Amino acid sequence: MRNATLERKIIAKVLADDGKIPNSRLPLLIYRRAFELSGPDPAAVIERRFAEQGWGGLWRNGIYSYHHYHSTAHEVLGCYRGSAQVKFGGESGIVEELEAGDVVIIPAGVGHKNLGANADFGVVGAYPSGQHYDMKYGKPGERPRADENIARVPLPETDPVFGKDGPLLKHWRGCVSG
Repeated sequence: MRNATLERKIIAKVLADDGKIPNSRLPLLIYRRAFELSGPDPAAVIERRFAEQGWGGLWRNGIYSYHHYHSTAHEVLGCYRGSAQVKFGGESGIVEELEAGDVVIIPAGVGHKNLGANADFGVVGAYPSGQHYDMKYGKPGERPRADENIARVPLPETDPVFGKDGPLLKHWRGCVSG
C-alpha cells in the first residue's frame, strides 16, 4: 500500500492526561487496513515488516483487559486476525475497533485496554530499536517518575510499517521541539 493511500486511512488522536494515565502530546496513530493478510501465518507478515523497519522485541498475543501503559517505550500493535474493541487513554479515553490488517502506534504514556475481542483475536507487538517497555497501571505513586521517563523516550527512527518516510514521522516530529 502506498503512503498516499494510507493517509486517507489514518486516525490521529491526541489523548490528554486523565489524572491516572499520563497519555502523550504525541498522537495515537491507527492505520486502517495497513496490511492485506493471507496465507497460513498472517502474523509472520507483520513480524517481518516490523523487523525490517527496525522495530524489535516482537511478540504475539492479545491486549490486556485492564488499563496499562508503558513509560519507557512506544509500542506498535498489528492485528493479524479477529477484532477487538480497545479503549485508549484511560477511563475518559476513546474506543476504537481494531480489525485484521489494522496497525496502532501507541506513544509512551498512552493507556490501552481490551474491552472485548472475538475468540481468534491476535496482535503482533513491537518496540522501536533500543526501547524496552515497562508496565504501568495508573496507580498512585507511579508519577512523577513515569512522566520523567515518558519525556525521555526518543522518537522512533522509522515508521514500523513504512520506514523512514512513513506517516508516523510526519505526525510525531511536528509535536516535539528541537
